[in-house]
Amino acid sequence: MATSALLLSLAACALSLSEDANRGVSLASSAHAQGVIRNLIARLRGQTLPDGIVKSNGRIEATQVDVSSKYAGRLAEVTVEEGSSVTKGQVIARVSSPEYEAQLRAAKADVQKANDALAAAEAEIASRQSALEFAKSDFERGQELMKTGFITKQVFEQRKRNFDSAVAAVKSYTSQRDQALSQIANSEAEVDRIQSIIDDLTLVSPRLGRVQYQLARAGEVVAAGAPIVTILDLTDVYMTIFLPAADAGRLAVGDEARIILDPVPDYVIPASVSFVAADAQFTPKTVETTDERAKLMFRVKLKIDAQVLQQFYTRVKTGIRGLGFVRTKSDIEWPADLQVKLPKPPVDKTTAAPAADSAAPQPAAPDAKTPDNNAAETKT
Repeated sequence: MATSALLLSLAACALSLSEDANRGVSLASSAHAQGVIRNLIARLRGQTLPDGIVKSNGRIEATQVDVSSKYAGRLAEVTVEEGSSVTKGQVIARVSSPEYEAQLRAAKADVQKANDALAAAEAEIASRQSALEFAKSDFERGQELMKTGFITKQVFEQRKRNFDSAVAAVKSYTSQRDQALSQIANSEAEVDRIQSIIDDLTLVSPRLGRVQYQLARAGEVVAAGAPIVTILDLTDVYMTIFLPAADAGRLAVGDEARIILDPVPDYVIPASVSFVAADAQFTPKTVETTDERAKLMFRVKLKIDAQVLQQFYTRVKTGIRGLGFVRTKSDIEWPADLQVKLPKPPVDKTTAAPAADSAAPQPAAPDAKTPDNNAAETKT
């Protein structure tokens, strides 16, 4: 039934192409129709897969990350726009908050005030320490003179009071010094806290990726936790497919997979099974036929090889439909039509992803010409 439907679609496209040629349509339209036919041929070829290899429709997706401000404030600037490529740690936006700036200045003033108090206390301690040494010496000498009767008891008691007063003064200013040290520590901690808040008002990209949505503009007041931009993580790109229990039950995380995208069916992209759902579900509306949507299926994620993403990350485009292939029997080989086949990597090194710790071998380039820019964006 599926094969008949594909044949009918193929015939319809061929007829449409012939009629367009008779009417003198543009070469671009004719090329598009030829691409559709080529895609249908690829799908038709997939109907005769060897036993142990199954396929399912899917589309390219990527993990989305919302970049939000932890604190409320007015958005001073947004340094990126939708479609911009960003690297990990790149500044995305800045939130202005004069209140925190004022708090930081006040906290720094408290630190300076505490430092001044510390300096004054230490100066007094040094002065009182000298007086204490003199009072102590005078008191000890008075004790000896008192024993021999050279001074009266009243003179000795006065020397003792002077010594006790000097000891108390040193203790008092030592306590003031300790309080100043404690105040410095508290004020510096407050400075660090406020500075941390101000640092958090500068929003940076948490990952390598591309800006998918810009949700706020400069000058707007944003609430705490409100997303400013949404970034596609181009290091985590995958296709979601749905398989029946008989097929999904034979898969294991890490199994090899293959992906063929509708716009570029000449290329076969390497992938691996990164997730198999534990529970069955009705397949979503993105699955092509009503019959398939009525079935309970298991969701499976096919993650594109990291080395491929590293080479072609600037051309990744989500939402592209295609076919995902998995092996339910690990002892069989991939057929020739499903051997990995990739285009030549981009020549422009200025847009290449950061190099990995160890260089990976370059995949073999096909003999066919590299597709145009729009098509190339969908290869991975």
